[in-house]
Amino acid sequence: EVGEGLETLFFSEVMEQNRVRTERLLAIVEYDKGLAINVRANPNLLRPSHFFNHLKQGNLKALKQVTDYYIERQTINGAWPDLRAKPAAEKYGQFLDRVSRAFAETAARFEDEHIFCWLDWDGDNILMDGGIIDYGSIRQFGLFHSEYRYDDVQRFSTTILEQKQKAKYIVQCFAQAVDALLKGRKRPLGNFKDHAALKRFDTVFEECKYRNLLHKVGLSDKAAEGIYKNHLNELRVFRRAFTFFERAKSQRGVYKVADGITRDAIFCMRDILRELPQLLLTRDKALAPEEFIDVIRSSYAKKSDLRLTPMMLRQIHRFQTSYLKLVDLAAKQSRKERANVLLDVTMRSSVINKYDRVTGDSISHVVDRAAKCRPKLRAEEIYHLARAFADYQTMDPDRPRADNVETPGRQRQLMRGMADIVRECREGL
Repeated sequence: EVGEGLETLFFSEVMEQNRVRTERLLAIVEYDKGLAINVRANPNLLRPSHFFNHLKQGNLKALKQVTDYYIERQTINGAWPDLRAKPAAEKYGQFLDRVSRAFAETAARFEDEHIFCWLDWDGDNILMDGGIIDYGSIRQFGLFHSEYRYDDVQRFSTTILEQKQKAKYIVQCFAQAVDALLKGRKRPLGNFKDHAALKRFDTVFEECKYRNLLHKVGLSDKAAEGIYKNHLNELRVFRRAFTFFERAKSQRGVYKVADGITRDAIFCMRDILRELPQLLLTRDKALAPEEFIDVIRSSYAKKSDLRLTPMMLRQIHRFQTSYLKLVDLAAKQSRKERANVLLDVTMRSSVINKYDRVTGDSISHVVDRAAKCRPKLRAEEIYHLARAFADYQTMDPDRPRADNVETPGRQRQLMRGMADIVRECREGL
């Protein structure tokens, strides 16, 4: 349907604008009765499933052909160095290493950006570089709704936290595939559960989790690099406190939603990361527990979820103490005053942790509104509207906003309505 194409257009443009790997929509070819063909594009549209079908069948000739083609295509695209003339062991070893890293980075990014992408063993709904395809079931949550499962009638999907293991399983299958290419026979998949590629996956995943957290705090790349390399223990303490609040769930428990089941997260980490540095700039002490909870609580939190238990009080203290420790370490590295670092963090964090962040629900409502107005808009106007919407959703402080994105005349009112929808749905699924 045309609506599905518009959803892919709006969502993929937002993802691309924030440097999330994704396919792009090249064109929507519309037919009668609201039907359409969506033409999607990417420098390399191969998926893991294109390899696994040959692997499962034991067709090593076809497996070699698709692997060599992928390596060649990555070389032509300039994404990889030229491996084609390398010995087989080196060529396929490099291939496996790059796939392992890509899926580790993707799994960590999905967790930290709260992106739901139904990863599974067959690798049929993700690109080889971890890029997003087929936005029909893709969601970006406003909070860490980590127990959401999509209901696909016959079965429930994975959760965000389970995506890591599925990504790791895909890497395990590629370890089996590379071994088969080098030895000329396929060995059982279980033989590769302790393969070096999986250990590399875990290492890269953990590194990405730490680096993503430092980015979300709002520290500059230089400060983040210094803290990660020289003060990992202090960073680990903050991550534990951060995770405690991020994963806290409502006592309401699991319940049904329109397309699956979920359990509500009760704290908004974007809010505390955005507001805390500003508040600390105006005072010489940390927030009182009641103030902290007032900032971090989400609209899903009930009074019973927010009781200041001894555990809650300890975690509030640990969060603020370790947060300030990271700020002081950054100040020491850069030879600046704490206030100057907090000011820089405030500026960066206000962009990274934007108040009105798009979610899957908001995209659906935004697209519905755009579809209703579509008869009055030319194709070019719809495209520019999608680009303007993506620019409005840019959360990269180092990426300049587009200068050529305009929303003249009738589009301005539509953009204002879209912004209202995003704000209303900002904490949802």
